[in-house]
Amino acid sequence: MKKNNSLPVVPGQIDSYHLTPTGLVGTTTACTFEIQVFAENSIRIRVGKQKELDGNPYSVTASPKENSYGFEEDDRHLILKTSKIHLFLRKENLSLIFKTSSGLTISEDDPDFGINWLGTEVSTYKKLQEWEKFIGLGEKTGRLNRYGQSYTHWNTDHFGYGVDDDPLYLSIPFYMGLHHGLAYGIFFDNTHKTTFNFGAGNNRFSYFSAEDGDLDYYFIHDDSVSQVLSAYGGLTGNTPLPPKWALGYQQCRYSYYPDKEVIRLAQTFREKAIPGDVIYLDIHYMEKYKVFTFDNKTFPDPKGLIQYLKQLGFRVIVILDPGIKADETYPIYVEGKSKSLFLSYPNGDHYQGKVWPGWCTFPDFTLPQARDWWGEKLQFYTDLGVDGFWADMNEPATWGQTVPNLVQFDFEGAGANHKKGRNMYGMQMARSTWEGQLKAHSNSRPFVLTRSGFAGIQRYAAVWTGDNVSSDEHMMAGIRLVNSMGMSGVPFSGYDIGGFVGNCSPQLFARWISIAAFCPLFRAHTMVNSHASEPWSFGEEVEAIARNYIRLRYKLMPAIYSAFFKSQETGLPVAKSLALEYPFDDTIYDSAYDSQYLFCEQLLIVPVESYKTITKIYLPEGDWYHLFSGKKLKGGNEVFWECPLNYLPVFVAAGGVLPMQSTRQHSDEVSDGRIKWHIFKGKGVREQIMYEDDGTSNAYQNGYWAKRTIQMDHDHGILKIGPQEGDFPSEYSTAKIYFHGFPDHQVEIEGNRVKMDRNNVAFLDEIAEYDPLPVGEHEFQICAAVPSVTVALTASSQTIILKGIE
Repeated sequence: MKKNNSLPVVPGQIDSYHLTPTGLVGTTTACTFEIQVFAENSIRIRVGKQKELDGNPYSVTASPKENSYGFEEDDRHLILKTSKIHLFLRKENLSLIFKTSSGLTISEDDPDFGINWLGTEVSTYKKLQEWEKFIGLGEKTGRLNRYGQSYTHWNTDHFGYGVDDDPLYLSIPFYMGLHHGLAYGIFFDNTHKTTFNFGAGNNRFSYFSAEDGDLDYYFIHDDSVSQVLSAYGGLTGNTPLPPKWALGYQQCRYSYYPDKEVIRLAQTFREKAIPGDVIYLDIHYMEKYKVFTFDNKTFPDPKGLIQYLKQLGFRVIVILDPGIKADETYPIYVEGKSKSLFLSYPNGDHYQGKVWPGWCTFPDFTLPQARDWWGEKLQFYTDLGVDGFWADMNEPATWGQTVPNLVQFDFEGAGANHKKGRNMYGMQMARSTWEGQLKAHSNSRPFVLTRSGFAGIQRYAAVWTGDNVSSDEHMMAGIRLVNSMGMSGVPFSGYDIGGFVGNCSPQLFARWISIAAFCPLFRAHTMVNSHASEPWSFGEEVEAIARNYIRLRYKLMPAIYSAFFKSQETGLPVAKSLALEYPFDDTIYDSAYDSQYLFCEQLLIVPVESYKTITKIYLPEGDWYHLFSGKKLKGGNEVFWECPLNYLPVFVAAGGVLPMQSTRQHSDEVSDGRIKWHIFKGKGVREQIMYEDDGTSNAYQNGYWAKRTIQMDHDHGILKIGPQEGDFPSEYSTAKIYFHGFPDHQVEIEGNRVKMDRNNVAFLDEIAEYDPLPVGEHEFQICAAVPSVTVALTASSQTIILKGIE
């Protein structure tokens, strides 16, 4: 009988196995397998047709945990147990069942062909659970719930992509599944082109597959979605604390030149009292687009320019493209060529592709010597005073959008072709750039912004969503992209405010910048020959709206910086999809609401298209306060809400403690010494950490920081200001505390009775001359008068008791 080569190859029966300190290894009729316990909630599954299993040396930084599991065997299964996961391996064909310790099925392979190969393609098929939802998967367009869709991971230069296009620039093959109150995560650690199908075209299974390589994935289960995501961060690393200036407003254009235009740009920000921290230089700063150069005609004195910008409070970030012009008169090319640091063909000839400078070679960032070389070359910029780097075109992009698959990568000495190496290229370029900055200035925090990357990119760079389009659809899609990356271990990401491609309308820019004020990365950017995207470029009304929301961003900096501090410890995002807090509330997955998110945990942001003046919103369970009017609303409800351009729907969770400061023109401006804590009446005990350090150095890693825990017992009216921890001298000497939703009280501070003040609290300045309604005729002008008290902060703990609270 003729053999049917179209049928999948399955592992077959388990032939042998033995236990190891971290799990077990074994063989079947057709493959080798290994199970490793990385934590009580994280297990690695490796299956390959070769005796030696292959792997990715870049993404996972954790090590398996020894002697942390139990083992049993019955007639049909090998059973590996931790306190969180019981893994059943069917002896018949190595299909897997993951269960809770109480016996509930979390995830189950298809019993007939759970693991299989079609040629070099390896796949695992998993039975769809009833009403199963899928979230995450990194930079992927589409809705919050990915059920019924299929996605590809293959880093792609995708100019002006559509709001449903796939793939895009960056690959993070990690998703989370939800059903029956259970949450799990799967990270498929294979760098080849991969496909994830969540029930698209069938009602039997979801699956993920790779064109080549081994089946190598991590299965994570814990009691909540947030714990699953934190466990993923435990595997691939969390984002280090960024410099504080990188959290301020950033202005970019393709391109600002010559130097006089850059100077005028910075001066205009300060003249108009619009805060800003960063100005970018795009490719026109270079001499004929050659990296590690400045054009001496348009930028004759880059060091002097950068010093002047710093005097105005601006940091400078320059773009870096990986393409090195193949020119024998270009010293960078000659040196890299002589040291064989570039991607090459199998015969050793260097690969060349065409990009901005013309025909270019590309550093092999999977070669340690090339990474070191690239990092050393960055001193050209750091000696001039450049503070950060923008890694673009690093998929890598070439004209024609094709790199031959036979192009060779070093891959840490293991060797790989383009099919295996491509998805790692952008991440390793970001790594090289980050490490180079750290080597040049060991006590300064690096900043890298990248377009491309892979799982683990969060250790080295922030991410932006590439060449988006000036449209309401793209504005809303960008929000979902950032939320999805947050659910995939990348908390520091953003989009080009106003859109990169096309001409932004005044209304769209006003709405976009108001939403982006609550985005981790706050950057405006547009392309050559398009309408300018500076805050003043769309007329006086939009300028006033933009100034208002940029100022609000700086007022919120204590909350934002504290949220990034918490993120570096937990791996949880700063812009948090509602699926992380309310994963089993079906309403949040409705297309009308799945762009809503939490910012700094307490603020509920409701993105709205620019053409809407009223919208339907969903308030999850609990009580909520409208930030700008103080109106209290009950959660678990869908409501219609007025949303003029100058008032984005923003709500605060009842019980929340929101730290704020007076606005500043840039992050380094001297503080007025006053912190403002806005406390919103709720129930139970709520805490807020307020974290400080110098904002730029790495001294915080050695204890040079300050931290307080603010605890509000709403039921008993007791506010406790924790003692200051750490060695850093706090910039705040007094605290003004606003009690939103509380009746007037006297307060007792360390035994002394004090009468509260009443203050009108406005989070935004009035722009009444542009409002569609006269002053006083719409509810968003100002909060009602709020009781407040001012206290002098000490290094010790302090207690404030509200007297007469019910």
